[in-house]
Amino acid sequence: MAYPRTQKLFSKLLHGADYNYEQWLDSPDILADDFRLMRLAHCNVMSVGIFSWALLEPQNGHFDFGWLDQLMDQLAENNISAALATPSAAPPAWLSHAYPETRRVNVQKIRQPHQRRQNFCYTSPIYRDKVATINRALAERYHNHPALLLWHVSNEYGSSACHCDLCYAAFHRWLEARYGDLDSLNRAWWSTFWSHRYTSWEQIEPIDPSMQALMLDWQRFISDQALDFFLAEANALRQIAPEIPLTTNFMQPDVGLDYWRFAEYVDVIAWDSYPRWHQDDDAITGMRTAFYHDLHRSYKHGQPFLLIESTPSVTNWQGVSRLKKPGMHKLASLQAVAHGSNGVQYFQWRQSRGGEEKFHGAVVTHLNSENTRVFRDVSEVGSILEKLSDITPTSISAPIAIMYDFENEWAIQYAQLSGSVHKNYQETCRRHYGAFWRHGLGIDVINARTDLTPYRVVVAPMLYSLSLESAARIEEFVRGGGIFVTTYLSGLVNESDLCYLNGYPPTLRRTLGIYSEELDSLTDQQQGSIIACAGNSLGLQGSYQFHHYAELIHTESAQVLASYNSDFYAGYPALTVNAHGSGQAYFISPRTEDRFLQDVYSSILNRAGLHNPLIKALPVGVSAQIRSDQDRRYLFLLNFSDQPQQVELTADLHDALTAAPTGRMITLLPYGSSILTTNADST
Repeated sequence: MAYPRTQKLFSKLLHGADYNYEQWLDSPDILADDFRLMRLAHCNVMSVGIFSWALLEPQNGHFDFGWLDQLMDQLAENNISAALATPSAAPPAWLSHAYPETRRVNVQKIRQPHQRRQNFCYTSPIYRDKVATINRALAERYHNHPALLLWHVSNEYGSSACHCDLCYAAFHRWLEARYGDLDSLNRAWWSTFWSHRYTSWEQIEPIDPSMQALMLDWQRFISDQALDFFLAEANALRQIAPEIPLTTNFMQPDVGLDYWRFAEYVDVIAWDSYPRWHQDDDAITGMRTAFYHDLHRSYKHGQPFLLIESTPSVTNWQGVSRLKKPGMHKLASLQAVAHGSNGVQYFQWRQSRGGEEKFHGAVVTHLNSENTRVFRDVSEVGSILEKLSDITPTSISAPIAIMYDFENEWAIQYAQLSGSVHKNYQETCRRHYGAFWRHGLGIDVINARTDLTPYRVVVAPMLYSLSLESAARIEEFVRGGGIFVTTYLSGLVNESDLCYLNGYPPTLRRTLGIYSEELDSLTDQQQGSIIACAGNSLGLQGSYQFHHYAELIHTESAQVLASYNSDFYAGYPALTVNAHGSGQAYFISPRTEDRFLQDVYSSILNRAGLHNPLIKALPVGVSAQIRSDQDRRYLFLLNFSDQPQQVELTADLHDALTAAPTGRMITLLPYGSSILTTNADST
C-alpha cells in the first residue's frame, strides 16, 4: 500500500535512535566510534538536531552549520539516513532573554523564566518568526542532502497553557469564529448560571472551572493553537522540500492535544512509547501498549506508523523503571511492528554525561561498549528488522473499533459528576479493548468523527459528549447491519456540554431502544451484582460484579439480557440489546468486572463470525496479530507472561526469519515471540 511521500521512507523497516552528536564535539574519538557501533547494531536511521538550536544559532542571526554538515555527511557515508529535526522545542537562552514576550505566562499572569523545554508561547509572533527563520535555513541547506529521509518537526508538542494577552486575544478570535456572536456563546455555555453571562469578548478569561463549557473550549483552543504553530513550522519545509515527508512525535494522549487533527497534516504518524514493564502484570501492560499502538495506526486510517522513541533499557523519569528481562526488548519492539509500525527507534543512542536524562537508557551506555546486554538486545532487533523488509507494504485488517474520543475525554474531565473520582475514561476504553485483544483480532481505536462503515463491531464506552451528527452516524451504522455497544454515562450532553432534554438524542434513543433516568455511584468499598436472564441471546450465565457506576434505565424496544441483582434497583436492566434496522445495539448500564466484558464480547464475536483464521485459541498473556497484503500474511505471536506458552495453529506455517516449517503447535518461551508467514489465500 503506497502513501504520498512515504514510499522511500518505508522501503525498509527503520531502526535507529535519537543521536545527540553535538554533545560530543570535543570527543572526536567517541564520534568516530559511533558509526562503527551503529553498523554493529544494524541501524539505518538517526534522529538528529532535536535540541540543537543553541549550537546552530549561537547568537541572534549568526548561524553555525559546520558540525551539522559534518554529521550529515558522515551519516551518508555510512549509509545511514537522517530524520532531521527542527529545534523549536528548546529555544536558546539568548532568545528567551532578548525577547521575553516569547516566554509563557502562567495562570497568575506571571511570565515564566527560561527553563526546561517547550517553555514558549505558541501565539508569539516573534517566536514564530525566529522558528521560521531557522527552519528555512535548515531546509535550504539540507533539502538535497543524500542523508535526509524525514523531517522531524520539533519534539513532543504539549498543551501547557499560556495566559498572555496575545493568547487571550487569539482565544477570543477563536471563540468568535466558533460561535459568531456573544448571544450564541452565552446560550451554548448556559452562562446565565451563577450570572456568568458575558457582554464583551474581553471579559472571557479561561480560569474558571465552574464554567465547564468555557474550559472545554479553552482546551480545544490550546490544541488548535499548537496545531497552528506546527503548521507554521512546517511551512518552510513544505515549500522548499515538498518531496521529503515530515512528522512530529506524538505521545500518549494525556497531553491535551487532539492528535486526530494533527494527523491530517503529517505524512506519517510517529510516537514515543514508554511502557512500565515488570511493574504490574505484563499481560496487562502489553494490552495497554497495544491499545496505544493501534490508536496511532488508526490516526491515518491504517497507514503504517513509526515507533520513533522507545527505551532499550530503563527510563529515568517514571519513578520506578525496571530493567527489561531477557526477551522483553525484542518482544516489545516486535509488538510495535505487529501493530503496524514500520520501524523501531530509541531514545537515545548514547547516554549523555550530564543533564536531565543522563541516566535514561541508551543503546550505548556510559560503559561505551558493545559488550553489554542492552547492545546485544538492540543488535538482535536490528538484525530481525533487516530480514523482515518485505513486511513494509502490509497492513492490518480491523473489523472492530473502540471509540476513544479526546474531546469527550476533556468534557468528562471537566464535568462535575456524581462519582467524579472514578471517571477513568481512558482506562475504561482500554478495558473494553482488552476483551477483544485476547482474541487476536485487528482493532482500530477511533474518535467520534470517524466513518464507521468499515467495521462490524463498534464499542463506545462512556460516550458522555455526543453531537447530533455523531449520533446520526451511529444510527446509520446500526441500521446498515453493524453491532454497536455503549455504556453508562453516554449521550448525556452535546459538544458544548449542554445536557440533552427528554433523554438521549432521538437518534441514539431509537438505536438503543432505552432511556436513562438516574445514575448511582459507588465507593471503592462498595460492589453490586448483576444476573444473566434465563435464555438470553448471548448465552450468559450466572452473576457478575459491578462497581463505581450503575445507571438506571428503562426499555422501550430493547430486550433485557441481564438485570441488577442488588440494592433497591434490583430488577432494572443491566444489559440490553435492541434490533434496529439490520443491526444490533447493546447497552451496558453498570461498570462491570472484566469477566463480564470478556463473556459478552466473546459471544458477540462468535455470533458475528469474527475470529483469527490462523490460530485456534490464545493462552492468557499471549497476543496474536496479523499483517497482510495481497500475497502474504504475517502472524505475530507474542508472549507477555514469564511462563512458556503453547499456541495451536489452524495450518502449517513457516518461520518468517528462517523459512523453516513450523508444524501446528508453537511453543513460546517466557517473554518470547514468533513471526510466522503463509500465503494470503491460505486458511
